[in-house]
Amino acid sequence: MNSVKKIAGILGLVLVSGTLIHSVSYVKPLADNKVGGRYYPSAIDFCGEKTPLDVADVKERLDRELIVNSNLHASTLIIMKRANREFPIIEPILKKYGVPDDFKYLAVAESALINATSSAGAKGFWQFMPATAKEYGIEVTDEVDERYHLIKSTEAACQYLLNAKNKMGSWTLAAASYNGGLAGVNRQITSQGENNYYDLLLTEETYRYVFRILALKEIMQNADKYGFTLRQDELYNGIPTRKVEVDTSITDLAAFAKQQGVNYKILKIHNPWLRDKKLTNSSRKKYVIEIPTSGY
Repeated sequence: MNSVKKIAGILGLVLVSGTLIHSVSYVKPLADNKVGGRYYPSAIDFCGEKTPLDVADVKERLDRELIVNSNLHASTLIIMKRANREFPIIEPILKKYGVPDDFKYLAVAESALINATSSAGAKGFWQFMPATAKEYGIEVTDEVDERYHLIKSTEAACQYLLNAKNKMGSWTLAAASYNGGLAGVNRQITSQGENNYYDLLLTEETYRYVFRILALKEIMQNADKYGFTLRQDELYNGIPTRKVEVDTSITDLAAFAKQQGVNYKILKIHNPWLRDKKLTNSSRKKYVIEIPTSGY
C-alpha cells in the first residue's frame, strides 16, 4: 500500500478508500497555448479593443464559448462555407461606413449567415425587429421585407452601430447593445457605475454575447488550430447576377421569373426580400431585382 501511495503522489492522484482518483487542484498548462490538447489564444481583441484575459472570469467566459463553438462542428463548418460567399458582400459595406471589420462576426452570431427568423420576430442576417428596421430606413411590409436584403440590412446595421458607438463610447459596448439594447445596457452602466463591458454584470444572453462573437472570430480566423480543415472547392461561392430595375407593379412573380429566363424558386433565392407572389408598387418605387446569369 505504501508503494501505491508513493506512485499516487508522483502521478498527482488521490487515494480514497483504496481507489485512485485524479486530483484537479492543479493542472500544469501545456506549451504553445494548448490546454488539454486544445488551442487557446494568448491575446484577443474586438475592433482593436483588448479583451482582458488576465481577469479570471473573462478568460473563463471566452473559454466556454471557444469550447461550445469549436465542438458544434457541423454548424461551425457550414458557417465557414457560407462566409466565403457572404463576407465579400458585407466587408466593403462595413468599410464604406467606417465600421470595424470584426462586426461581420456579429452577423455570424446573430444568424449563422442565413436569413433567420427568431422567436421574437427578428429577421434576416442582422436580426432586425420591424420597428428598428423601419427606424433605419428598411421597408417592412407583407410584400417587401428588406430585412432579408443583405446589402440594405447591412447598411442599416452600420448606421445602428455607429449610433451605438457614439452613445456608448466603445465598439465592444456597441456590440453588447446590439443584443441588450441601448437603454438596457445604459441602465446597467448607470446602476453599476462601470462603463466597460468586461466589468458589467448583464443578463445571461448579453453577458455571453460579445464572447460568442470573439470565439467565432478566433475560430474562423484560425480554423486549422481548432480542427477545421476546408478545401477551397468545398466553400460556397457567390453566383453572378444581372440587375433588373422595376418601378411598376408585378402581378405574378412566377411569370416574371419565366420572362427573365429563370423559375420562381431561383428568383426567390436571389431576392428573398420579395415576400409574396406579387409586387404591388403603386408608389412606383424603384426596386432592383437580381437575376443569376449562371449556376442555376
